[in-house]
This record gives sequence, structure tokens and C-alpha cells, in this order.
Amino acid sequence: MYISTRSIGYNHLSRKYAEFVGISVQGVAYSPDSVADYTLMLMLMAVRNTKSIIRRTDTHDYRLNDGRGKELRDLTVGVVGTGRIGAAVVDRLRGFGSRILAYDNRPKAASYYVSLDELLQRSDIVTLHTPLNADTHHLLDRQRIEQMKRGAFIINTGRGSLLDTDALIPALEGGKLGGAALDVLEGEEGIFYADCRDKPIESQSLLRLQQLPNVIISPHTAYYTDHALRDTVENTIRNCLGFESRKQLWTG
Repeated sequence: MYISTRSIGYNHLSRKYAEFVGISVQGVAYSPDSVADYTLMLMLMAVRNTKSIIRRTDTHDYRLNDGRGKELRDLTVGVVGTGRIGAAVVDRLRGFGSRILAYDNRPKAASYYVSLDELLQRSDIVTLHTPLNADTHHLLDRQRIEQMKRGAFIINTGRGSLLDTDALIPALEGGKLGGAALDVLEGEEGIFYADCRDKPIESQSLLRLQQLPNVIISPHTAYYTDHALRDTVENTIRNCLGFESRKQLWTG
């Protein structure tokens, strides 16, 4: 049996178990630009108070808000994880004139690398692009969130469990953090990609986050572009053809 996956919620242990029961698994690569573009959009929406602006406009309140926006060129952005997507985010941030700090266990992009502690302490925005594994689960926990600058923003288009939701909510409610923009969330399975308009949401953390005026939630959609889906289909076909060729060699 063969499975090709974009790896939503898929991890190293799952792959090992699949191999153990005789299932061959291949990851499917797609353009990093889809997620990188979306990440920059979320940054801009977060620092310009877009959620509150749109909510007021929808009720025909067109007054200026007391909370003024920020410009990316005035901010330091910490990029955690500089693989294909993280590196693409760094490239885009250079165009905005931001100061960029990077953290990665295996530095590879042309960036200014610092320790994770220093990145958290100096960054106005922290954006997460590292894989989820045992070492990165709750990478931003209560202690690390406390290290962040007061009023800083968190952007997560990586994996929900990189961020400890139970630590995030009080930091947002208490004013420690200026806001968050989350395309992924702990416990999203069974909620994201489903029509939940006529059924109760069991995730109390999701409901609370959506109530906060400084939090933007989207349903794991950063990758969802024409280009990325075309890449996914093409690379899935290549993987299948490659698997069939190898299978013929094994049985030939």
C-alpha cells in the first residue's frame, strides 16, 4: 500500500508505524510561497488591528480607533525555523525593511541567527515555521511567552502544538501580548475543514480566542492556493510513478 501526504498532523511516529505495517509513505512538496504570502498577510492584519477595524465597519462605525497601527519597517521580526517556508518569509520581510532575527537548530538561510531566548526577548513579532516533533511541542510555552516583549505579536502558520494555547490565552487577556494571528491551532482536528455552523464547538480555547479583538483565526488555509494545489497534484503523481517503478524493481 502507498500513501502520499501533505502531512497535516502527520509525524515521525506515524511514518514509522506505517512502515511497520507495510505502508509506504511519501511527503508531498508544494510551493512555500503560499504559506509565506499568507504569513505576511497575517502579520500586517495583526499589527494594523484589522479584525477590530472590520468588525466596526460591518456595524457602520467608521470612526478612527484609538489603537494606531504599526509599520513593519519599524519592527523586529523573529523567524523561528528557516526551512523553505521560513526562508521565503525572511525574503519577503526584507522588502518591508524589517529588522529580522532567525532561530534554527540547523541554520541555512542567509539570516542573522540568534538563540531562541534572544529572539523572543528582542522581537516585536514572532512567527513560527519549524516542524512539529517531540522537541518543538509547546516550543512557546508559558515560560517562553513570558520572555517576549510586552505587546509583541505571535503568528503561527506552522503547527498548532508549537504554541501552548493554555499559556497564550492569559497572555493575550492580560496584555502581555499585543495580539496573535493563528492559521493552526491545538485541537483543530474535527473542527477545521468542517461546517460547524449548526453544531456546538467543543473547543473552549478556540471559542475564547475568537472572542478576543486582537486575535485572528483562520482554518489551516495558508497553503490553499491554485499554485500549491497544482504542485501537490503533480508531486503526488510523481511519487506514485516513482513508487510503482521501485515496486517493479523489487518484484522484478
